[in-house]
Amino acid sequence: MQLFTNKNIKKIANCLGVKEIGQEKDHSRLKIVNPREKRWIVLEIYPQVSEGRKKGAMVVVYAGNSHLQLHNCSGYVLSKELGEVTFVGESGDKISGLVIEKEAACSLYANVVRDLISSDFTKLGVEVMFSGVALSLAEEVLGKKKKT
Repeated sequence: MQLFTNKNIKKIANCLGVKEIGQEKDHSRLKIVNPREKRWIVLEIYPQVSEGRKKGAMVVVYAGNSHLQLHNCSGYVLSKELGEVTFVGESGDKISGLVIEKEAACSLYANVVRDLISSDFTKLGVEVMFSGVALSLAEEVLGKKKKT
């Protein structure tokens, strides 16, 4: 089953306050604008791209001075309360997440040890705690942890 259907992309757009979805041949394009703080980002969602010998979903962010990509996106979580969408990808015992905010901001957490998201955050340093807290929202969409 495809992760990013037209229906799901509309839900993502709604959560982020995007009024118009641009539809390209192979991806959807959402522009998120925060005029008060003079910020903008463009979010592109590719439901199926060739990633070498495999195919997978990819999420791309363009901003005034950055370009971020999350390859092999395996899930996402909408948070209307926080006004954000968290996209996640998994590779072995590591996860990566791209958090897109309604206020035209984004954060990237890459190669985070999976166990961190279910840790006691009070025992972690602030520099590590942020990634654990941010990605813990996506725990429900991550694949089941494989026993070794």
